[in-house]
Amino acid sequence: MSTHGAMVDIRSVRKSFGPLEVLRGVDLQVRTGEVTVVLGPSGSGKSTLLRTINHLEKVDSGSVSVNGALVGYRREDPAAARRSFRRGERPARLYELREREILKQRTEIGFVFQNFHLFPHLTVLENITEAPVAALRRPKKEAAETARALLARVGLADKADAYPRTLSGGQQQRVAIARALALEPKLLLFDEPTSALDPELVGEVLEVIKDLAHQGTTMIVVTHEIGFAREVADTVVFMDGGRIVEQGPPGEVLDRPRHERTRSFLSKVL
Repeated sequence: MSTHGAMVDIRSVRKSFGPLEVLRGVDLQVRTGEVTVVLGPSGSGKSTLLRTINHLEKVDSGSVSVNGALVGYRREDPAAARRSFRRGERPARLYELREREILKQRTEIGFVFQNFHLFPHLTVLENITEAPVAALRRPKKEAAETARALLARVGLADKADAYPRTLSGGQQQRVAIARALALEPKLLLFDEPTSALDPELVGEVLEVIKDLAHQGTTMIVVTHEIGFAREVADTVVFMDGGRIVEQGPPGEVLDRPRHERTRSFLSKVL
């Protein structure tokens, strides 16, 4: 895929935890408005890749850019870096951003975790308004109005004053999606958003994500839901052993996989 128009540009990313190399030179581009679904067995590096995109995990080498900006780092002299790249020389050194700058970047990258991560001592409304007020300095009244509109959007208009413990898992995950949307991110990341749910609750969460996809939200979704991938994804990525083994349109990867490892995986989950 050409990187022209890419919202997400991941280049040669490597990440190890001690002696275990979890990402082994991953390259991935996601265009604005597209949905990329990442499949793969446990331990293949899917979640770690997702966490490098908003710098929850620092890369050992390579780079991640979102909307044209490096995530978590800066180059000392971007112009010099471009000149050296054109001449085939060693690229300019990267310097990690300050925590305040990283947090600002994260406001543009929504992250929905598999275990919700809602604050139990806050109401649903307070969970959604906290970040816009604290990080974006939005007036509380404006943030509350936005939060109520988002709750209506995910089918929970009547739960604003409830506490997370009183909600089902599917409802909690829909609140988590509304919370991510409250920051008006340019990109949404989902890390197995239905894996912690009882089977009968999976559909209500997937419907919300499908609605976001139909509205042109740029998303990367790590999931085992093959039917969802087939229906919603523009690109399906299959990872194994810290590498992208295969990627392409759902009809190709899911129905006519080229790689034996992809065929083996799909034969066990379809």
